[in-house]
Amino acid sequence: MQRTPRLRLGSKAGVSGAGSLIRVVRPRKSRVSQMKQSLGLVSLVVRDYDEALSFFVGKLGFLLVEDSPVPEQAKRWVVITPPGAVESRLLLARAATLDQESRIGAQTGGRVFLFLYTDNFWRDYERYKAQGIIFVREPKEEPYGTVAVFQDLYGNLWDLVQSCAATSKAA
Repeated sequence: MQRTPRLRLGSKAGVSGAGSLIRVVRPRKSRVSQMKQSLGLVSLVVRDYDEALSFFVGKLGFLLVEDSPVPEQAKRWVVITPPGAVESRLLLARAATLDQESRIGAQTGGRVFLFLYTDNFWRDYERYKAQGIIFVREPKEEPYGTVAVFQDLYGNLWDLVQSCAATSKAA
C-alpha cells in the first residue's frame, strides 16, 4: 500500500485550522494520469449578446473567437478570449429563463468570479480605468503579485492579476 503524505492545515498556505489534516493525493501512473485535459470554456450568463460584446471586446480588449447563430434554439454561440490566451475562453450565454436572468451579475454570490492574468498590470489597469471600468478594490501588492478587483458590466467581480513570476520577467 502506497503511503500518502499529510499536511497540517495552515502549514504552508496560510490557512487557519484546528490542526486538521488534509490528504495529498498523488495520481498513480495509469491511463488516466496520462490524459491531457484542459478547461476550455466557462459560461458567463449575460442579458444581451451585443452589450456583452461591446464591454468585453470594446472595453477590455478581448478577442471575438466565434459568433454563430443557433436558430433551432433561438440563440447564438458567442465565444471570446483574452488577448494572448491559449486555451481559456468565455462562452457568452444569454439568459433564457427567469432563473437564469436572476444569476446575471451574481454567478458566484458576490465572490470574485474570474481571474484575468496579465503580463503588465499597470498598462492594463490604466487602460481599463480610461475605459470607465469600475474597480471596487484598488491595486495591492500581495505575496503572489499585484492585484485589483473590477466589475464587469453586470457586476460580476474579476481579479486583474500580474503574478510575481510575470513581474520578474517584465523587469
